[in-house]
Amino acid sequence: MVFERKKNEAGSSSQSIPIAREDTPLLGQAQQSSQFKTLANIFIAIIGSGVLGLPYSFMRSGWVFGILTLFSVAFLTYYCMLLLVYTRRKLESLNGYSKINSFGDVGFSVCGSFGRFSVDLMIILSQAGFCVSYLIFVSNTLAHLINASSGSEILLGMSRKKWYLWGCLPFQLGLNSIPTLTHLAPLSIFADIVQLGAMGVVLGKDAIVYAQNKPPVQAFGGWSVFFYCVGVCTYAFEGIGMILPLESEAKDKKNFGKTLGLSMGIISLLYATFGALGYFAFGDETKDIITTNIGSGLLSTLVQLGLCINLFFTFPLMMNPVYEVLERRFTEGRYSLWVRWLMVLGVALLALLVPNFADFLSLVGSSVCIALGFVFPALFHLIVFKDEVNWAILGLDGAIIVIGIVLGVSVINTQ
Repeated sequence: MVFERKKNEAGSSSQSIPIAREDTPLLGQAQQSSQFKTLANIFIAIIGSGVLGLPYSFMRSGWVFGILTLFSVAFLTYYCMLLLVYTRRKLESLNGYSKINSFGDVGFSVCGSFGRFSVDLMIILSQAGFCVSYLIFVSNTLAHLINASSGSEILLGMSRKKWYLWGCLPFQLGLNSIPTLTHLAPLSIFADIVQLGAMGVVLGKDAIVYAQNKPPVQAFGGWSVFFYCVGVCTYAFEGIGMILPLESEAKDKKNFGKTLGLSMGIISLLYATFGALGYFAFGDETKDIITTNIGSGLLSTLVQLGLCINLFFTFPLMMNPVYEVLERRFTEGRYSLWVRWLMVLGVALLALLVPNFADFLSLVGSSVCIALGFVFPALFHLIVFKDEVNWAILGLDGAIIVIGIVLGVSVINTQ
């Protein structure tokens, strides 16, 4: 087996199993977390900006079709997260293996340097993709709020969206220059509270608008938009890189799967309600960022500004896994200001080129998120357990790999 050939290599030095720890800086020093804290951490790790594109996705796919796709993706994501946990536990049970802290560690243990490179590349693309969507949301929202009162979208030959995006850049360069992001953890918690509160307000607004207007909606939009919907739903369940650190810190590891399943179930219900109610409220007028549908007024403005603050301060936290990977590879793990600034500039330039928020969510979700969330966990599990489990489990692993590749290729071709 591949991991057996790497056994001596991995066990020869504590540095052989990689330095990178993905999202672990937010977790602080390793400690045992209660079941409730583990549940809360899973919420923080998974809920992100992808939820804001669900109403638009449901409009295109139909609300019944969208909900079915959402729950299917949620179950598959949950199953693959468990595969990753089981694979890590198996590898750590082998004599000579050092502690496996991250997704990249699993890739290295199973497939050597190529496995690590593949996981690292997908982590860079996915985390940077999340941050591109954050900048798109912030600039679009600010342009929507201010243009509603000024009526002008062009300023000195450049759209207001681009002005606001460039305006974020100096502040992001400063935030992303902080060597340790532990100091930003309170801001992260505040940002997540703001997002949950804003989602609650949006749901309330949607319910009021639906009760007044009740626009026509469709249950099924046809198979032509299936792959698009899969991409958006996959993106919404971000957080695969956090599962191994969270499981490491869980006090009750035996019941971690149940805690994870409960979290995924609650999040799925929240997502389904948010996506369906947003579509019910605005029908065919549903926009790619649902908050731009909720109109003017003090409450609406505060909600949208709150979400902007949330994503603005989440940006450096989400970029930290990228810095850990790049600094380990190019500066021997040492802090590098130029690496960070170049990545922030690259993300900003890419955000300038993306025309549609929800389309970008689908593209990222269908490519790197499917690879990280489905293909790699099933592949690593298949390689590690191929001599120990029955053909049904191996066949399921193989089916997930094939389905993931087909979905990724199909969605990219439909963009």
